[in-house]
Amino acid sequence: MESGPLPIKMTNDTDSRRDSVVIIPMYNERENAAAIIDAVLALEHSFDILVIDDNSPDGTAAIVKEKISANPGRIHLIERSGKLGLGTAYITGFRYALDHGYDYIFEMDADFSHNPADLLKLYKAVAADGADVAVGSRYVTGVNVVNWPMGRVLMSYYASKYVRVITGMPVHDTTAGFVCYRRRVLETIDLDKIKFKGYAFQIEMKFTSYKYGFRIVEVPIIFVNRVLGTSKMNSSIFGEAVFGVIRLKWNSFFKSRFDNKC
Repeated sequence: MESGPLPIKMTNDTDSRRDSVVIIPMYNERENAAAIIDAVLALEHSFDILVIDDNSPDGTAAIVKEKISANPGRIHLIERSGKLGLGTAYITGFRYALDHGYDYIFEMDADFSHNPADLLKLYKAVAADGADVAVGSRYVTGVNVVNWPMGRVLMSYYASKYVRVITGMPVHDTTAGFVCYRRRVLETIDLDKIKFKGYAFQIEMKFTSYKYGFRIVEVPIIFVNRVLGTSKMNSSIFGEAVFGVIRLKWNSFFKSRFDNKC
């Protein structure tokens, strides 16, 4: 993962915050941007929203800025110079969340593959039920995926099985991107040492949380393939998740990264 400051521009950095922020990376999501923001804002618990836009050429950032104007203090935008990877987007969001005092920090996709209403389930698992990390899981109660081609379902399912065997993590959906972290988890993890940029980032964050001894729970969700926009998944991203996990496990044997547990 790149070192040094990332080229970013902040919009609507105010002090009128709630206890929770939902980080939503966006790249060319003009079809979904306004709708996903509206859906989160409509929930009975008040979530702030942090959009990380990687210089989308389709005007995604302009749509987000319109929503910022209509909802002062609820939506924040970080604009970056280009596509820098999913992992760096979330690390940028995590740093923002910690700097601005949020207690519960969420990851969520922009394309409605994650039902915004399920944010309430993740929030309850951490804020009320005492988990440190809550994972919106496609596989903890079987296979709960809608409208994916069968080949992709099998690839994702068995990749998570493989990661679970290699790492020893008691997590069924190791590549899930719908997650809530308690603040102390992100304060404990050295974010500078998170190396992966693609979907392996999700594995590395869960594995690091597990190695530190944090309590991870899986909350069953139904994952729905996007209807609008274009998927960002490709074979190289998937390959990083499959093959990078061996290096992740191997390095854990030799590094003192997890010695000082919380």
